Amino acid sequence: MVISLNSNSMSRAESNRKYWKTFNGKLMMTYNNMSRRVRGYVKPHLYDGLELCDRKEFYDWSSANESFTSLYKEWVNSGYDRSLSPSIDRIDSSIGYTLSNIQWITHSENSRKGSNSRWN
Repeated sequence: MVISLNSNSMSRAESNRKYWKTFNGKLMMTYNNMSRRVRGYVKPHLYDGLELCDRKEFYDWSSANESFTSLYKEWVNSGYDRSLSPSIDRIDSSIGYTLSNIQWITHSENSRKGSNSRWN
């Protein structure tokens, strides 16, 4: 008996991967990751109990944010280079994901900031 892969599930998976690279998909993935952190699913000792802005407010703020739109375009034009991917950064890491405490920077910059804060 030969078992073949379900082509529908493969096309769905590929479709999902493509969606996460769209403007709205990137915002959705970022917000979901922020939400998972503050709900304690990821490194609860760092994020649990911190404030999280409203989803619609985040989408509206990001969509109108020149930094995000510029970073997103550069990421797409680079062929989706991970280091250039737009990443949300908490300006003050002791405060949650409030609109007054977040900014868009590249994944590379955010990683560098995290490394510097751990070693300084």
